[in-house]
Amino acid sequence: MEGQWESFKNGIYQTFILKDNYMYFVKGVKVTLMVTVLALILGVILGVITAVVRSAHDQQPANKRSFLLKVMNGACKVYLTVIRGTPMMVQLLIMWFVIFAGQRATDGNLIRCAVISFGINSGAYVAEIVRSGIMSIDKGQMEAGRSLGLDYASTMRFIIVPQAFKNVLPALGNELITLLKETSIVTVIGLRDLTKGAMIVNANTYQAFVPFLAIAAIYLLMVMALSWLLGKMERRLRQSDIR
Repeated sequence: MEGQWESFKNGIYQTFILKDNYMYFVKGVKVTLMVTVLALILGVILGVITAVVRSAHDQQPANKRSFLLKVMNGACKVYLTVIRGTPMMVQLLIMWFVIFAGQRATDGNLIRCAVISFGINSGAYVAEIVRSGIMSIDKGQMEAGRSLGLDYASTMRFIIVPQAFKNVLPALGNELITLLKETSIVTVIGLRDLTKGAMIVNANTYQAFVPFLAIAAIYLLMVMALSWLLGKMERRLRQSDIR
């Protein structure tokens, strides 16, 4: 028992203290959060645009759909089918080795590649989440907005989408948590995120248990913090509904 305890203490020393190895984890957390936040912003933008186009197409009678709307809806369907039907790792590899082919493997280029890849992937799932929220809003809301003189875009922006976001906030929160955890695969292109930092420490110290246990604990803490923030946001929104 004492030998195992001594081995564990030695693992902690080599993982965090020896040669300032803890900095690999600190820098890794920064990269992980940066990729997650920027990818989420891009994903929400793409998701909302796609959801609005799909909803506009579905809500209008077939004989009143313009040619442009039909083309945009078709493009959105292709986007959703391709992105949701292929693995995230494959999309990341294609982005780096095909789209970013010839780019130097600098931190800036790797982060941009990761953000674009995860943003495009997340946007496909956010689109369906937001679309379900838009379709759940009573049609009378749209009619009320149009009767007040608002055009379709303004009605969606000021009346429909805000209500839809409130309805789908828990699902969007789950997507954020999933996105945070999925960023661990950026190690395949060499980006030094949290997981890559643990792999480097493992390679330098030949310690596996402590580094990987540490990143599991860090991911868990970040997910718990996000869950707490999302729960607090949901409670505030419920209170505003009561008022």
